[in-house]
Amino acid sequence: MGSFTLRDPSSIGVAVLGAGRMGQTHVRNLGAIPNAHVVVVADPVAEVAERGRELARAVRASTDPVEAILDPEVEAVVIVTPTSTHATLIETALRAGKAVWSEKPIAQDMAETARIVDLWRASGVPVQLGFMRRFDPGYERAKQLIDSGELGRIEQFRALSRDTFPPPLEFLLTCGGSFLDMSSHDLDLARFLVGEVEEVHAWASVLFDERFAKADDWDTSVIMLKFRNGALGVVETSRHSEWGYDIRTEVAGAVGKVVVDGAQKTPATVLRKFGWEGDLYESFPDRFEVAYRRELEVFFDNLGAGRPVSPGPDDALETLRLALACTMSWREGRPVRLEEVTA
Repeated sequence: MGSFTLRDPSSIGVAVLGAGRMGQTHVRNLGAIPNAHVVVVADPVAEVAERGRELARAVRASTDPVEAILDPEVEAVVIVTPTSTHATLIETALRAGKAVWSEKPIAQDMAETARIVDLWRASGVPVQLGFMRRFDPGYERAKQLIDSGELGRIEQFRALSRDTFPPPLEFLLTCGGSFLDMSSHDLDLARFLVGEVEEVHAWASVLFDERFAKADDWDTSVIMLKFRNGALGVVETSRHSEWGYDIRTEVAGAVGKVVVDGAQKTPATVLRKFGWEGDLYESFPDRFEVAYRRELEVFFDNLGAGRPVSPGPDDALETLRLALACTMSWREGRPVRLEEVTA
């Protein structure tokens, strides 16, 4: 198992694995980070890898992600590949002593995720997972208010997420279920803002798209949360929203509350004919544009300064446990305690 060191914290060689839509987003963001320079972009499709190389102005392209990780000029790896490959690529990087930033999740099951967490703990190699909402300015402000005690004892948590467009059936068949795929962002926020959950009760239905039934999945859900610290929570989720991307979160305490709202995309409201008009975000890439940029900025800033990076594999494990508890609750029609979900 390789330990982690940097030759020059002001110039960190990076391998980007995966050059699809999100990979290209991360490549663009890396271009504005002073101490990160992309050495290689890897994608199984040669043309896609080459497009990524051009966008990153990288030294070269590759169709082999493992070869890219092992490049001696590479000191950090950014993983934007399909979920089924995350664990293997993270393990390869850990054993090579290369820092890792990876999209979530590590894996879709507890055993494989726990195995990678154990490897990470033994390695001393920095690893950060892509729970990007933690880096959104609104959620960062909410976290500051909660941690400072300005809201008093936290009593209630509420999150509502409605995606604009439902995903294709091919995605639904491989994503591990909508509690793992979509709800995991709100579940991570619940842990981040309020604390660990001890019990859940989830309800879910197919109300508008039969493709979800074909995938043994749901398109609409409500989750009740009971936190270890006594607070209570609700997470509402829908896989479509005809009016636009709809994301809201509220945390209420004994003396105050904080609300993080998606608000309108363009900061201009038109008033006429005794009414008003504004616009909404279309989907997560534009609503969380700043968060996607900041999660990599913070990762490389902390990496260069020798500070710990977060959220880490342990956060991925506990958020997965929570999502699997929700899935179990829905399928078995009962409340589920988190301790029931083990590797």
